[in-house]
Amino acid sequence: MAQVVKIGVVKAGCVGTLPLLEFLMDERAERTDIDVRVMGSGAKLGPEQCKEITSWMIQYKPDFTILIGPAQPTRGPTEARRMLVEAGIPTIVISDGPTKRMVKELEAAGLGYIIVEADSMIGARREFLDPAEMALYNADVLKVLAATGALNVIVRELEKIIQSLKKGQKPQLPCIIIDKDKAVEAAGFKNPYAGAKAVAAHEMARHVAEVNVEACFKVLEWQKYIALTATGHEMMRTAASLADEAREIEKARDSVLRKPHFDDGTLGEKRALIEKPKRPE
Repeated sequence: MAQVVKIGVVKAGCVGTLPLLEFLMDERAERTDIDVRVMGSGAKLGPEQCKEITSWMIQYKPDFTILIGPAQPTRGPTEARRMLVEAGIPTIVISDGPTKRMVKELEAAGLGYIIVEADSMIGARREFLDPAEMALYNADVLKVLAATGALNVIVRELEKIIQSLKKGQKPQLPCIIIDKDKAVEAAGFKNPYAGAKAVAAHEMARHVAEVNVEACFKVLEWQKYIALTATGHEMMRTAASLADEAREIEKARDSVLRKPHFDDGTLGEKRALIEKPKRPE
């Protein structure tokens, strides 16, 4: 029987990439080569929550772990990373743009990382953010990340680790910052107008972080920070619309790149809608 790779996903807080991460590895729940467990801290990512969920994950004894969430320099995620390193579990951190400031620290600890630049911070001001707005914003972020190719990069890098472990090899952990070029290349657009729209969507989404950081941490006048949070969310909504337009152009040409998993974990590939995916040669 082929080796089954045990994968742990530790979710601390929330970023746009986080809600569907485990499903990116097994989109139809058919794979026989991996077994995934997810532990989540909920909305909070303090030391108590992160320590508890990481302890549970260590007991699962995964072959590798993904620690995903924002605010990586804070005490909770820092404690989670420390515990995983001390347990000797190969670990990848998936987080947002501000984590770029600590890549040397991650590398020194032997951790891999995937930093998603377009996964921008939400406008978390009470006067603006309610449950519906939170869900809509995350839906828009997810559409941008999916349509521009950022999620394709994540899938590709995780599959490299899985395939190495299946062969009994020590995995090479990724150290990647997903910028516009890496994302759009992975999306595989055929039409240059589609690619241009995707780049525009990615860059607009990336700049949302600057607006929302200002609104949440720098501006004190409530009338001004409410307007700023609304500005950031409108930018993300427009970015999602552009990303959708890019994919629609590819649909019109019948050239959308699709890479479904086969049940053994192999990534297939197809372009035309009415065709079967091909295995790599």
